[in-house]
Amino acid sequence: MAGSAPDDLIDRILGRLEALLPSERPVPLHEPARLAEAWENVKDCLDSGWVSSVGAYVDAFERGLSEYTGVGPAVAVVNGTAALHACLVLADVTPGDEVLLPSLTFVGTANPVAMMGAVPHFVDSGHETLGVDPSALAAHLAEIGERRAGECFNRRTGRRIRALVVVHVLGHVADMRALREVADDYHLKLIEDAAEALGSFRDGQHAGAWSDVSALSFNGNKIITTGGGGALLTPSTELAARAKHLTTTAKLPHAWAFDHDSVAFNYRLPNLNAAVGVAQLEQLSSLLAAKRQLASQYRRQLADVEELELFAEPADCRSNHWLNLLLMPDRQYRDALLDAATSRGLLLRPFWTPLHQLPMYSDAPRAALPVAEELFERGVCLPSSATLALAPESSS
Repeated sequence: MAGSAPDDLIDRILGRLEALLPSERPVPLHEPARLAEAWENVKDCLDSGWVSSVGAYVDAFERGLSEYTGVGPAVAVVNGTAALHACLVLADVTPGDEVLLPSLTFVGTANPVAMMGAVPHFVDSGHETLGVDPSALAAHLAEIGERRAGECFNRRTGRRIRALVVVHVLGHVADMRALREVADDYHLKLIEDAAEALGSFRDGQHAGAWSDVSALSFNGNKIITTGGGGALLTPSTELAARAKHLTTTAKLPHAWAFDHDSVAFNYRLPNLNAAVGVAQLEQLSSLLAAKRQLASQYRRQLADVEELELFAEPADCRSNHWLNLLLMPDRQYRDALLDAATSRGLLLRPFWTPLHQLPMYSDAPRAALPVAEELFERGVCLPSSATLALAPESSS
Protein backbone atom coordinates (compact mmCIF):
# COMPACT_ATOMS: atom_id res chain seq x y z
CA MET A 1 0.00 0.00 0.00
CA ALA A 2 1.52 3.34 -1.06
CA GLY A 3 2.04 6.07 1.51
CA SER A 4 -1.04 7.22 3.38
CA ALA A 5 -3.66 6.38 0.75
CA PRO A 6 -6.70 5.30 2.83
CA ASP A 7 -7.24 1.58 2.83
CA ASP A 8 -11.00 2.07 2.87
CA LEU A 9 -11.10 3.84 -0.51
CA ILE A 10 -9.01 1.14 -2.18
CA ASP A 11 -11.14 -1.58 -0.56
CA ARG A 12 -14.37 0.12 -1.66
CA ILE A 13 -13.18 0.32 -5.25
CA LEU A 14 -11.97 -3.27 -5.35
CA GLY A 15 -15.12 -4.49 -3.63
CA ARG A 16 -17.26 -2.95 -6.36
CA LEU A 17 -15.02 -4.26 -9.11
CA GLU A 18 -15.01 -7.77 -7.68
CA ALA A 19 -18.80 -7.72 -7.44
CA LEU A 20 -18.93 -7.00 -11.17
CA LEU A 21 -16.09 -9.12 -12.53
CA PRO A 22 -15.81 -12.92 -12.71
CA SER A 23 -14.44 -14.73 -9.67
CA GLU A 24 -11.91 -16.69 -11.72
CA ARG A 25 -8.45 -15.11 -11.54
CA PRO A 26 -6.58 -13.50 -13.09
CA VAL A 27 -8.96 -11.12 -14.89
CA PRO A 28 -6.98 -9.78 -17.88
CA LEU A 29 -7.10 -6.20 -19.11
CA HIS A 30 -8.40 -7.10 -22.57
CA GLU A 31 -8.56 -10.45 -24.31
CA PRO A 32 -9.87 -11.45 -27.74
CA ALA A 33 -13.44 -12.71 -28.04
CA ARG A 34 -15.30 -15.17 -30.25
CA LEU A 35 -12.27 -16.53 -32.08
CA ALA A 36 -13.92 -19.94 -32.57
CA GLU A 37 -16.11 -18.45 -35.32
CA ALA A 38 -12.95 -18.06 -37.43
CA TRP A 39 -12.16 -21.78 -37.50
CA GLU A 40 -13.89 -22.56 -40.81
CA ASN A 41 -12.15 -19.63 -42.51
CA VAL A 42 -8.75 -20.64 -41.16
CA LYS A 43 -9.31 -24.28 -42.15
CA ASP A 44 -10.21 -23.12 -45.65
CA CYS A 45 -6.89 -21.28 -45.87
CA LEU A 46 -4.96 -24.29 -44.64
CA ASP A 47 -6.79 -26.70 -46.94
CA SER A 48 -6.36 -24.47 -49.98
CA GLY A 49 -2.77 -23.46 -49.28
CA TRP A 50 -3.60 -19.73 -49.57
CA VAL A 51 -1.91 -18.68 -46.35
CA SER A 52 0.40 -15.86 -47.35
CA SER A 53 -0.14 -12.21 -48.39
CA VAL A 54 -2.49 -12.84 -51.32
CA GLY A 55 -5.90 -14.42 -51.08
CA ALA A 56 -9.66 -14.05 -51.01
CA TYR A 57 -9.78 -13.31 -47.28
CA VAL A 58 -7.40 -10.35 -47.60
CA ASP A 59 -9.69 -8.89 -50.25
CA ALA A 60 -12.82 -9.62 -48.20
CA PHE A 61 -11.31 -8.12 -45.05
CA GLU A 62 -10.34 -4.93 -46.87
CA ARG A 63 -13.82 -4.63 -48.40
CA GLY A 64 -15.44 -5.21 -45.02
CA LEU A 65 -13.35 -2.51 -43.33
CA SER A 66 -14.10 -0.06 -46.10
CA GLU A 67 -17.84 -0.76 -45.99
CA TYR A 68 -18.08 -0.61 -42.20
CA THR A 69 -16.09 2.59 -41.68
CA GLY A 70 -17.32 4.42 -44.78
CA VAL A 71 -13.96 6.21 -44.93
CA GLY A 72 -12.78 4.82 -48.26
CA PRO A 73 -10.47 2.04 -49.47
CA ALA A 74 -8.67 -0.05 -46.86
CA VAL A 75 -5.23 -1.62 -47.23
CA ALA A 76 -4.49 -4.47 -44.82
CA VAL A 77 -0.96 -4.76 -43.40
CA VAL A 78 0.93 -6.80 -40.82
CA ASN A 79 0.37 -4.56 -37.78
CA GLY A 80 -0.64 -1.09 -36.65
CA THR A 81 2.94 0.17 -36.51
CA ALA A 82 3.46 -0.78 -40.15
CA ALA A 83 0.18 0.95 -41.01
CA LEU A 84 1.31 4.15 -39.30
CA HIS A 85 4.74 3.99 -40.94
CA ALA A 86 3.06 3.72 -44.33
CA CYS A 87 0.82 6.69 -43.44
CA LEU A 88 3.90 8.78 -42.70
CA VAL A 89 5.46 7.80 -46.01
CA LEU A 90 2.25 8.71 -47.87
CA ALA A 91 2.27 12.09 -46.06
CA ASP A 92 5.76 12.68 -47.50
CA VAL A 93 7.47 12.85 -44.12
CA THR A 94 11.22 12.88 -44.73
CA PRO A 95 14.33 12.56 -42.52
CA GLY A 96 14.82 15.66 -40.42
CA ASP A 97 11.14 16.66 -40.45
CA GLU A 98 9.29 17.14 -37.19
CA VAL A 99 6.01 15.33 -36.62
CA LEU A 100 3.57 16.58 -33.99
CA LEU A 101 1.98 13.87 -31.85
CA PRO A 102 0.68 13.48 -28.30
CA SER A 103 3.04 12.50 -25.52
CA LEU A 104 0.23 10.47 -23.92
CA THR A 105 0.08 7.56 -26.32
CA PHE A 106 1.55 4.12 -26.86
CA VAL A 107 5.20 4.22 -27.93
CA GLY A 108 4.19 2.71 -31.28
CA THR A 109 2.96 6.15 -32.37
CA ALA A 110 6.41 7.74 -32.04
CA ASN A 111 8.67 4.85 -33.06
CA PRO A 112 7.83 4.90 -36.79
CA VAL A 113 8.58 8.64 -36.85
CA ALA A 114 12.01 8.09 -35.32
CA MET A 115 12.71 4.99 -37.41
CA MET A 116 12.39 6.99 -40.63
CA GLY A 117 14.77 9.68 -39.39
CA ALA A 118 12.12 12.24 -38.50
CA VAL A 119 11.72 13.90 -35.08
CA PRO A 120 8.73 13.40 -32.74
CA HIS A 121 7.47 16.73 -31.37
CA PHE A 122 5.18 16.17 -28.40
CA VAL A 123 1.97 18.14 -27.76
CA ASP A 124 -0.56 18.10 -24.95
CA SER A 125 -3.81 16.22 -24.47
CA GLY A 126 -7.26 17.44 -23.48
CA HIS A 127 -9.41 16.38 -20.52
CA GLU A 128 -12.53 16.04 -22.67
CA THR A 129 -11.23 13.57 -25.27
CA LEU A 130 -7.84 12.34 -23.96
CA GLY A 131 -6.54 13.20 -27.45
CA VAL A 132 -4.62 16.19 -28.78
CA ASP A 133 -6.04 19.45 -27.40
CA PRO A 134 -6.71 21.76 -30.38
CA SER A 135 -6.55 24.96 -28.33
CA ALA A 136 -3.25 24.02 -26.70
CA LEU A 137 -1.89 22.94 -30.10
CA ALA A 138 -2.89 26.23 -31.73
CA ALA A 139 -1.28 28.21 -28.92
CA HIS A 140 1.93 26.17 -29.18
CA LEU A 141 2.14 26.62 -32.95
CA ALA A 142 1.49 30.34 -32.60
CA GLU A 143 4.56 30.47 -30.37
CA ILE A 144 6.99 28.23 -32.27
CA GLY A 145 5.54 27.80 -35.77
CA GLU A 146 6.49 29.85 -38.80
CA ARG A 147 4.56 29.59 -42.05
CA ARG A 148 6.84 29.83 -45.05
CA ALA A 149 6.00 29.16 -48.71
CA GLY A 150 3.07 26.90 -47.89
CA GLU A 151 4.89 24.92 -45.21
CA CYS A 152 5.41 25.17 -41.46
CA PHE A 153 8.78 25.45 -39.73
CA ASN A 154 9.83 25.35 -36.10
CA ARG A 155 11.47 28.72 -35.55
CA ARG A 156 13.42 27.29 -32.59
CA THR A 157 14.98 24.32 -34.38
CA GLY A 158 14.76 25.43 -38.00
CA ARG A 159 13.23 22.09 -38.99
CA ARG A 160 10.13 21.66 -41.11
CA ILE A 161 7.04 20.53 -39.18
CA ARG A 162 5.51 18.22 -41.73
CA ALA A 163 2.61 16.41 -40.10
CA LEU A 164 0.26 16.11 -37.14
CA VAL A 165 -0.60 12.62 -35.89
CA VAL A 166 -3.79 12.58 -33.80
CA VAL A 167 -4.37 9.52 -31.61
CA HIS A 168 -7.91 8.46 -30.66
CA VAL A 169 -6.89 7.44 -27.16
CA LEU A 170 -8.67 4.40 -25.65
CA GLY A 171 -11.10 4.57 -28.58
CA HIS A 172 -12.43 8.11 -27.98
CA VAL A 173 -12.34 10.24 -31.14
CA ALA A 174 -10.49 13.52 -30.73
CA ASP A 175 -11.98 16.90 -31.68
CA MET A 176 -11.15 16.39 -35.34
CA ARG A 177 -13.00 19.38 -36.82
CA ALA A 178 -10.96 21.77 -34.67
CA LEU A 179 -7.74 19.83 -35.27
CA ARG A 180 -8.36 19.81 -39.01
CA GLU A 181 -8.63 23.61 -38.91
CA VAL A 182 -5.33 23.93 -37.03
CA ALA A 183 -3.59 21.53 -39.41
CA ASP A 184 -4.86 23.42 -42.46
CA ASP A 185 -3.91 26.78 -40.93
CA TYR A 186 -0.31 25.63 -40.49
CA HIS A 187 -0.04 23.56 -43.72
CA LEU A 188 0.34 20.27 -41.84
CA LYS A 189 -0.45 16.84 -43.20
CA LEU A 190 -3.05 15.27 -40.90
CA ILE A 191 -2.84 11.59 -39.94
CA GLU A 192 -5.18 9.73 -37.57
CA ASP A 193 -3.75 6.97 -35.41
CA ALA A 194 -7.03 5.10 -34.97
CA ALA A 195 -5.34 1.91 -33.75
CA GLU A 196 -7.73 1.77 -30.78
CA ALA A 197 -10.79 3.24 -32.48
CA LEU A 198 -12.43 0.73 -34.81
CA GLY A 199 -16.15 1.19 -34.18
CA SER A 200 -15.81 4.74 -32.80
CA PHE A 201 -17.70 7.64 -34.35
CA ARG A 202 -17.83 11.41 -33.95
CA ASP A 203 -20.59 13.53 -35.50
CA GLY A 204 -21.74 10.37 -37.29
CA GLN A 205 -18.38 9.81 -39.00
CA HIS A 206 -16.03 6.94 -38.27
CA ALA A 207 -12.54 7.56 -36.94
CA GLY A 208 -10.26 8.20 -39.89
CA ALA A 209 -12.77 10.31 -41.82
CA TRP A 210 -11.04 13.66 -41.22
CA SER A 211 -7.56 12.94 -42.62
CA ASP A 212 -5.88 11.86 -45.83
CA VAL A 213 -4.67 8.63 -44.23
CA SER A 214 -5.30 6.79 -40.96
CA ALA A 215 -4.09 3.63 -39.27
CA LEU A 216 -5.95 0.79 -37.54
CA SER A 217 -4.62 -2.07 -35.42
CA PHE A 218 -5.87 -5.63 -34.97
CA ASN A 219 -3.47 -6.78 -32.27
CA GLY A 220 -4.75 -9.41 -29.87
CA ASN A 221 -5.92 -6.76 -27.39
CA LYS A 222 -7.96 -4.67 -29.82
CA ILE A 223 -11.74 -4.58 -30.50
CA ILE A 224 -11.30 -7.25 -33.16
CA THR A 225 -8.11 -9.14 -33.85
CA THR A 226 -6.28 -10.88 -36.66
CA GLY A 227 -3.57 -12.05 -34.25
CA GLY A 228 -1.28 -9.34 -35.53
CA GLY A 229 -2.46 -6.99 -38.21
CA GLY A 230 -3.37 -3.46 -39.12
CA ALA A 231 -4.80 -1.42 -41.96
CA LEU A 232 -4.65 1.96 -43.63
CA LEU A 233 -7.83 3.86 -44.44
CA THR A 234 -7.98 6.67 -46.95
CA PRO A 235 -10.74 8.45 -48.89
CA SER A 236 -8.38 8.60 -51.88
CA THR A 237 -8.31 5.73 -54.36
CA GLU A 238 -4.99 7.11 -55.62
CA LEU A 239 -3.42 7.02 -52.15
CA ALA A 240 -4.87 3.55 -51.54
CA ALA A 241 -3.26 2.27 -54.73
CA ARG A 242 0.08 3.80 -53.73
CA ALA A 243 -0.25 2.34 -50.23
CA LYS A 244 -0.89 -1.14 -51.62
CA HIS A 245 2.06 -0.77 -54.01
CA LEU A 246 4.48 0.41 -51.30
CA THR A 247 3.39 -2.25 -48.82
CA THR A 248 3.87 -4.97 -51.45
CA THR A 249 7.59 -4.23 -52.07
CA ALA A 250 6.68 -1.84 -54.92
CA LYS A 251 6.60 -4.79 -57.31
CA LEU A 252 5.44 -3.89 -60.80
CA PRO A 253 2.68 -6.11 -62.23
CA HIS A 254 4.09 -8.76 -64.57
CA ALA A 255 3.45 -12.41 -65.30
CA TRP A 256 6.94 -13.48 -64.21
CA ALA A 257 9.42 -10.59 -63.82
CA PHE A 258 10.56 -9.22 -60.45
CA ASP A 259 10.81 -5.51 -61.18
CA HIS A 260 10.37 -2.88 -58.46
CA ASP A 261 10.26 0.90 -58.85
CA SER A 262 10.83 2.16 -55.29
CA VAL A 263 12.35 1.35 -51.93
CA ALA A 264 9.33 -0.23 -50.24
CA PHE A 265 8.13 -2.68 -47.60
CA ASN A 266 6.91 -6.25 -47.27
CA TYR A 267 3.96 -5.24 -45.07
CA ARG A 268 0.96 -7.04 -46.54
CA LEU A 269 -1.34 -8.97 -44.18
CA PRO A 270 -1.27 -12.76 -44.67
CA ASN A 271 -4.47 -14.40 -45.90
CA LEU A 272 -4.43 -16.65 -42.83
CA ASN A 273 -4.67 -13.62 -40.51
CA ALA A 274 -7.26 -11.98 -42.72
CA ALA A 275 -9.41 -15.11 -42.44
CA VAL A 276 -9.63 -14.47 -38.70
CA GLY A 277 -10.37 -10.81 -39.38
CA VAL A 278 -13.29 -11.58 -41.69
CA ALA A 279 -14.94 -13.69 -38.98
CA GLN A 280 -14.22 -11.05 -36.35
CA LEU A 281 -15.76 -8.29 -38.48
CA GLU A 282 -18.99 -10.29 -38.61
CA GLN A 283 -19.06 -10.11 -34.79
CA LEU A 284 -18.11 -6.44 -34.50
CA SER A 285 -21.58 -5.03 -33.80
CA SER A 286 -22.25 -7.49 -30.97
CA LEU A 287 -18.77 -6.93 -29.51
CA LEU A 288 -19.32 -3.17 -29.49
CA ALA A 289 -22.71 -3.59 -27.85
CA ALA A 290 -21.17 -5.78 -25.14
CA LYS A 291 -18.44 -3.22 -24.49
CA ARG A 292 -20.99 -0.41 -24.15
CA GLN A 293 -22.88 -2.61 -21.70
CA LEU A 294 -19.70 -3.16 -19.68
CA ALA A 295 -19.00 0.60 -19.59
CA SER A 296 -22.53 1.17 -18.31
CA GLN A 297 -22.05 -1.51 -15.65
CA TYR A 298 -18.87 0.18 -14.46
CA ARG A 299 -20.66 3.53 -14.24
CA ARG A 300 -23.44 2.04 -12.11
CA GLN A 301 -21.06 0.07 -9.91
CA LEU A 302 -18.76 3.01 -9.15
CA ALA A 303 -21.28 5.87 -9.19
CA ASP A 304 -21.32 6.41 -5.42
CA VAL A 305 -17.53 6.54 -4.99
CA GLU A 306 -17.25 10.32 -4.96
CA GLU A 307 -13.44 10.39 -4.95
CA LEU A 308 -13.33 8.83 -8.44
CA GLU A 309 -14.01 9.91 -11.99
CA LEU A 310 -14.92 7.28 -14.58
CA PHE A 311 -14.08 8.76 -17.96
CA ALA A 312 -17.15 9.06 -20.22
CA GLU A 313 -17.25 9.28 -23.99
CA PRO A 314 -16.93 12.88 -25.27
CA ALA A 315 -19.91 14.87 -26.49
CA ASP A 316 -21.02 14.08 -30.06
CA CYS A 317 -19.15 10.76 -29.89
CA ARG A 318 -20.13 7.13 -29.90
CA SER A 319 -17.01 5.42 -28.61
CA ASN A 320 -16.06 1.77 -28.77
CA HIS A 321 -14.99 1.87 -25.08
CA TRP A 322 -11.85 -0.07 -25.91
CA LEU A 323 -10.51 0.43 -22.38
CA ASN A 324 -12.53 1.89 -19.50
CA LEU A 325 -10.56 4.57 -17.66
CA LEU A 326 -10.75 5.35 -13.96
CA LEU A 327 -9.20 8.62 -12.77
CA MET A 328 -7.88 8.43 -9.22
CA PRO A 329 -7.27 11.52 -7.04
CA ASP A 330 -3.48 11.38 -7.57
CA ARG A 331 -0.57 9.06 -8.25
CA GLN A 332 -0.36 7.83 -4.67
CA TYR A 333 -3.93 6.55 -4.83
CA ARG A 334 -3.33 5.21 -8.34
CA ASP A 335 -0.33 3.13 -7.30
CA ALA A 336 -2.09 1.88 -4.17
CA LEU A 337 -4.99 0.65 -6.29
CA LEU A 338 -2.70 -0.99 -8.85
CA ASP A 339 -0.71 -2.79 -6.14
CA ALA A 340 -3.81 -4.04 -4.34
CA ALA A 341 -5.61 -5.08 -7.53
CA THR A 342 -2.58 -6.99 -8.82
CA SER A 343 -2.34 -8.91 -5.54
CA ARG A 344 -5.99 -9.92 -5.97
CA GLY A 345 -5.67 -11.05 -9.59
CA LEU A 346 -7.27 -8.02 -11.26
CA LEU A 347 -4.92 -6.90 -14.04
CA LEU A 348 -5.57 -3.16 -13.94
CA ARG A 349 -2.99 -1.04 -15.74
CA PRO A 350 -1.84 2.59 -15.68
CA PHE A 351 -1.69 4.82 -18.74
CA TRP A 352 1.43 4.51 -20.86
CA THR A 353 4.40 6.46 -19.51
CA PRO A 354 4.30 9.80 -21.40
CA LEU A 355 6.74 9.55 -24.27
CA HIS A 356 8.71 12.62 -23.29
CA GLN A 357 9.59 10.81 -20.05
CA LEU A 358 11.18 7.87 -21.90
CA PRO A 359 14.98 8.04 -22.28
CA MET A 360 15.09 7.90 -26.09
CA TYR A 361 12.63 10.81 -26.41
CA SER A 362 13.60 12.94 -23.41
CA ASP A 363 15.36 15.52 -25.61
CA ALA A 364 12.64 15.70 -28.27
CA PRO A 365 10.96 19.08 -28.86
CA ARG A 366 7.74 19.50 -26.94
CA ALA A 367 5.04 21.87 -25.81
CA ALA A 368 4.04 22.26 -22.18
CA LEU A 369 2.37 18.96 -21.22
CA PRO A 370 0.45 19.51 -17.96
CA VAL A 371 -2.69 17.56 -18.91
CA ALA A 372 -0.78 14.57 -20.31
CA GLU A 373 1.24 14.37 -17.10
CA GLU A 374 -1.86 14.72 -14.92
CA LEU A 375 -3.76 12.02 -16.79
CA PHE A 376 -0.78 9.69 -16.47
CA GLU A 377 -0.54 10.36 -12.73
CA ARG A 378 -4.23 9.59 -12.18
CA GLY A 379 -5.31 7.11 -14.84
CA VAL A 380 -6.08 3.41 -14.29
CA CYS A 381 -7.42 1.23 -17.10
CA LEU A 382 -9.99 -1.35 -16.00
CA PRO A 383 -10.52 -4.87 -17.41
CA SER A 384 -12.50 -4.25 -20.60
CA SER A 385 -12.90 -7.51 -22.53
CA ALA A 386 -16.23 -7.73 -24.32
CA THR A 387 -16.90 -11.08 -22.65
CA LEU A 388 -16.97 -9.44 -19.19
CA ALA A 389 -20.25 -7.64 -19.93
CA LEU A 390 -22.14 -10.89 -20.17
CA ALA A 391 -21.02 -12.65 -16.97
CA PRO A 392 -22.64 -10.53 -14.22
CA GLU A 393 -26.08 -10.14 -15.77
CA SER A 394 -26.35 -13.71 -17.00
CA SER A 395 -25.59 -14.99 -13.49
CA SER A 396 -28.04 -12.66 -11.70
